[in-house]
Amino acid sequence: MLLPLLAGLGTGLALIVAIGVQNTYLLRLAVSAGLRVVTAAVVVCALSDAVLIVAGVLGVGAVVERFPVALVGVRFVGAAFLVTYGVLAARRALRPSDDALRLEDAATDDRVVASATDVADVAPPHGLRATSHQGAVSTDGRDHAVAVEATSAPARAVRTTRTAPPGRVPTVRGAVATMLVFTWANPHVYLDTLVFLGSVANQQGPVERWPWTVGAVLASCVWFAAVGFGGRLLRPVFAKPLTWRVFDGLVAVVMLGFGVALVAGA
Repeated sequence: MLLPLLAGLGTGLALIVAIGVQNTYLLRLAVSAGLRVVTAAVVVCALSDAVLIVAGVLGVGAVVERFPVALVGVRFVGAAFLVTYGVLAARRALRPSDDALRLEDAATDDRVVASATDVADVAPPHGLRATSHQGAVSTDGRDHAVAVEATSAPARAVRTTRTAPPGRVPTVRGAVATMLVFTWANPHVYLDTLVFLGSVANQQGPVERWPWTVGAVLASCVWFAAVGFGGRLLRPVFAKPLTWRVFDGLVAVVMLGFGVALVAGA
């Protein structure tokens, strides 16, 4: 039973490990959204693949092969959504929003405030050592402590702002809805899971096909979890607005490319 499971795992990974619509959007969520949002998106991707793979094993893929016209409507709905999302991504890349500009200002302000705080710590007024808590020995010392505290507060606020992505951070509901459209309005996902993986699974025999199916489902779970949770390690890289502009440019290319391919019937 282990060999069919590993075969299904390898086949599933070979099919899913690619730069696609799901992976691109999931990576954006990973570097911009909270853990709850990313977890919800990973669950949607893995569960959707599991349902489609099992349906393919049960024979639904044969219906799709016999009536390909059923995918025509799905193709054009998916293409419209992909093109719209790609245009928005291109707009973010070419014309950064005010949030992105504030991030650039925040990066500069952070360095200025940090330098000012260091100077104040080195040279307190009248030779008195200021502290960030109560207990200063004179009025000048207390004033300096207040000044240092007031200077440090914007620095902390700026550092918090720098980690935020440009644009609106998606909610759990918005991320789930968008991921559902990316998944179920893409006709290629039906061909890959219902038709291809379903037919390959049924070639394994009546006993081996279910361990093989478990391996294929596990491949989806492992891959989407790696992209969603592993992508969060890239957050320091995306602290710079320029990185977001480059990434949104790549997102636009992927989305528009897949959208045009769907319209062309590729």
